[in-house]
Amino acid sequence: MCGIIGAVRKSDVLPVLLDGLKRLEYRGYDSAGIAVIANKSVSRVRSVGKIAALEQAIQTRQVLHGTTGIAHTRWATHGPPTEINAHPHISEGRIALVCNGIVENHEEIRQKLMSEGMRFVSQTDTEVIVNLVSREIRQGKDLLEAVKETTSMLEGAYAIGVVSADEPDRLVGARHGSPLVVGIGDGESYIASDMSALLPVTRDFFVLENGDIVDIQENRITIVDQSGRTQSRPVKTSSLSLEAVELGNHRHFMSKEIHEQDQSVSNTLEGRITGTRILEACFGNRATQVFDRIRSVQIIACGTSFHAGLVARHWFEEHGIPCQVEIGSEFHSRIHAVPEDSLVVSLSQSGETRDTLSALEHAMESGYAHSLAICNVPDSSLVRNSELVLMTHAGPEIGVASTKAFTTHLVALRLLVIALGRRFRMTETDEARLVRELRELPKQIRAALEIESQIRNIARQFVDKHHALFLGRGIHYPIALEGALKLKEISYIHAEAYPAGELKHGPLALVDNEMPVVSVAPNDRLLNKLKGNIEEVRARGGKLIVFADSRTRLRSQENLQVIHVAPVDSSIAPIIFTIPLQMLAYHVGLIKGTDVDRPRNLAKSVTVE
Repeated sequence: MCGIIGAVRKSDVLPVLLDGLKRLEYRGYDSAGIAVIANKSVSRVRSVGKIAALEQAIQTRQVLHGTTGIAHTRWATHGPPTEINAHPHISEGRIALVCNGIVENHEEIRQKLMSEGMRFVSQTDTEVIVNLVSREIRQGKDLLEAVKETTSMLEGAYAIGVVSADEPDRLVGARHGSPLVVGIGDGESYIASDMSALLPVTRDFFVLENGDIVDIQENRITIVDQSGRTQSRPVKTSSLSLEAVELGNHRHFMSKEIHEQDQSVSNTLEGRITGTRILEACFGNRATQVFDRIRSVQIIACGTSFHAGLVARHWFEEHGIPCQVEIGSEFHSRIHAVPEDSLVVSLSQSGETRDTLSALEHAMESGYAHSLAICNVPDSSLVRNSELVLMTHAGPEIGVASTKAFTTHLVALRLLVIALGRRFRMTETDEARLVRELRELPKQIRAALEIESQIRNIARQFVDKHHALFLGRGIHYPIALEGALKLKEISYIHAEAYPAGELKHGPLALVDNEMPVVSVAPNDRLLNKLKGNIEEVRARGGKLIVFADSRTRLRSQENLQVIHVAPVDSSIAPIIFTIPLQMLAYHVGLIKGTDVDRPRNLAKSVTVE
């Protein structure tokens, strides 16, 4: 997910652009660049790698001083991460543009422009946008009209910022799918992918809506829609402080990260879905060619990421896609019968988990056809060693016990299921339904967080406990595994998870009135069977805590405490039902007095086998 910042200021724009880029680093990038308008000309510096490399290049060339400019951090999709593919892109030496997103019809536009004599130098989809703007300006339009005409020709999801050497105190931005905010200062204005990039210079901002085009000139900001009608957007004052971008008002990073999950999920979806479809290019510029070949999926992961893979196996196979899931340390220690045209999907928050890296290396040596990394850290080893990449954009996860990385892994896997499902038995109607569910997901996560006070009360029952049992059926058995893992990590209570149907095959012997039994009860086709398992526990004196969809009609009674979760579509219910289990582990840890952010003996990134 790229990062954009732009500014029209009274003073030198370079320090603000560089600082903004640094604040956008969490979004992930492999190259960066800045363009500044000075003396009615465009000066640009780009570099591959970290922003420090860009700063060094700027110092070496001693350029880029002016009062209007744009800057960008790029995560490569169309074209590899090279300087020539880095943003900003320039057309005919006069127009500079940055873009966050994917233009689906770029190839069609490219061919048309080339037939008109337009020259292309990069492999990016973004270059078609800046060349379109340049063409419209040559036909007599000003910068705003040129951008408006250009965006009417684009398909996909994007946010752009454009400047022109011929209008040196003007910046035009446009949004369609990918977010863009406008910051308002004292006689100066800004655009950015998110408000965190602008906190040092302003706290007043407004958010552009889809289809908005903003025209920023000295002391004037105008918003128009695609038809040219003037629009107004409410100005807000950010309550964030620079410190709040770190721990903020939360006692612990784990709490902060649990409560960030709605935004992390939004970030992971940003620029990757339209109204009814996903944009396949978000997986990389070769994704379509690779996906056309795939006949099965092999997921490799460790810990929490492994549980995400177990959930995804249900999703893949529901749409006819064969899928296997294995723990990284087990995968790389044995010989494999390799399926033809199989995609290896490696999951890791850090991208440096040694067992997962070894498993990926072993998979490619064994003859697996293609590889895809789902990861939260750009430039990690896993990302560098994989053919295709999908960044989760969860933002920095400081707490050792993974929370938002887990939910964003599930969202990323859901996108992959849709991309591959098109080639199996998923219909356009199915895809539209799944995309709609993903769009609703952040709101449903916020609803799940609202039951925290009830969970805080439940957590007190664990103060003297040493063991706990977690139950789930079908796709929710991995969620039970994840809930048990979180409780172990944070509170040091021994916890185990079982498929609820396995109770009578052994675990029922452990049930007594001293061991809490925790279960999740979504409103799905396995509900009646789960109710039977609940009664098996109650009949033996077990004390149950059940997080249930409010439509299940489960109610609290003797030895059964029911906490209702807002209704959710069954296919994405695993993502929602993991939220209360995270909060339960957190509050039990608080009561136990453990270091919830840094549990004993554990590390955030396991870099040894």
